Amino acid sequence: MKDVESSCHKPIVPNEISIRENAPISLMQKLEILSDSAKYDVACTSSGVDRKGDKTGIGNTISGGICHSFSADGRCISLLKVLFTNECIYDCKYCINRKSNDVKRTSFTPQEICDLTIEFYRRNYIEGLFLSSGILHNPNYTSELIYEALYKLRNEYHFQGYIHVKAIPGTDPVLVQKLGLLADRMSVNLELPTAEGLRQLAPNKHRKSILTPMRQIQNGIVSNKNELVLYKNTPRFVPAGQSTQVIVGATPESDYEIVTVAENLYQKFDLKRVFYSAFVKVNEDKSLPALPGGPPLLREHRLYQADWLLRFYGFQAKELLSEEKPNFNVLLDPKCDWALRHLELFPVEINRADYQMLLRIPGIGVKSAGRIIRARRNTKLTFEHLRKLGVVLKRALYFITCNGRMMYNTKIDEDYITRNLISVKEKLPIDTGGITYKQLSLFDDKSFMENQAKTEIIEPERMKALQEEIIRVS
Repeated sequence: MKDVESSCHKPIVPNEISIRENAPISLMQKLEILSDSAKYDVACTSSGVDRKGDKTGIGNTISGGICHSFSADGRCISLLKVLFTNECIYDCKYCINRKSNDVKRTSFTPQEICDLTIEFYRRNYIEGLFLSSGILHNPNYTSELIYEALYKLRNEYHFQGYIHVKAIPGTDPVLVQKLGLLADRMSVNLELPTAEGLRQLAPNKHRKSILTPMRQIQNGIVSNKNELVLYKNTPRFVPAGQSTQVIVGATPESDYEIVTVAENLYQKFDLKRVFYSAFVKVNEDKSLPALPGGPPLLREHRLYQADWLLRFYGFQAKELLSEEKPNFNVLLDPKCDWALRHLELFPVEINRADYQMLLRIPGIGVKSAGRIIRARRNTKLTFEHLRKLGVVLKRALYFITCNGRMMYNTKIDEDYITRNLISVKEKLPIDTGGITYKQLSLFDDKSFMENQAKTEIIEPERMKALQEEIIRVS
């Protein structure tokens, strides 16, 4: 294999490329099969990198999303997301593309990937490429084909848009390095939270083979940043960083174990994102769990909320959960749940609290906390000020004071606040199936159930009046 420097100028192509197909198949049929096969991979998001077009090629990239198209929450909205091939030599029990499955198999050629990307871009259908793959023959063979496709896009078609590519565990480090010089973001899927889970459901995959390229990418990013300080024209290596994906619900790990694993990945590998994918049962196998209620979407949602708290709010995994309380409350978001378990810290005086404490108050986010810090330099803030600054008062009013006074005469009691927070419906991205305060789910803890049984009932008139007042003020 040639060295990295020389390969930047000339792509390495296998001596003989033989892509297996059951019968002749059109490019659009391939696209239908391989885009559908890629739908279970959720590890794609906003690019995280800025690159302006230099008028010698096509495309550009903006950090808030994929190129210049991104949604209000920062996620990409136009991305060609496909597998290079759905052929695979592995037999992971949870995967639709496992080698023992009787599914229609096909593969793109590097030229077909280029044609699709460029033609879709010219028609304004997409702004970037997300390319993952099964394993054809072996990791190196597949990665060589992916490298050829990316090399053609960057050097022959001069495509300057966003590219996210999957690094295949077991690939030669030199090839991983070359891919990193062409891609904006790379990711290595952790797949399952623990090594034991991999042994049960993905016996061909090993934690070491997954973490090795992850460490290489991390070291390459650090080294490249140091080189850029000295030589500004140095080719950039994975400028948007790396990410990974964890399947939730296929193995019996608790939320505490999953969040702890994510925290370690952020700290030890400098990951940009850990993505959580609710397990979807696409195969019948005795090793896979039954899902009578469907994929655990609410659990996935809680994990994303907790992940946000780890990355932007200064929380640690051990603060959110513990071995005694290993799973998230389905009725309350992790931040509200934490605040209710630490009522000794509240109420907080909004005009004196530091930034980190403001971030821990339910109803106050990163932006509103920053606004509060800036606004109170000039005046003492009131509840009306907070409303205008974007604070969600129907959540925050139980935990704050302004100038020594609470918004209402509120009882600092866990059960009382819990009932009232639950009565203010949380906006969920998925249907919770009619979950209510009394209809508890599998992921709730026993102590919460016991406390609920002892809770006093608020008179309907009092509850209605309080809700109307909260809505009016907020």
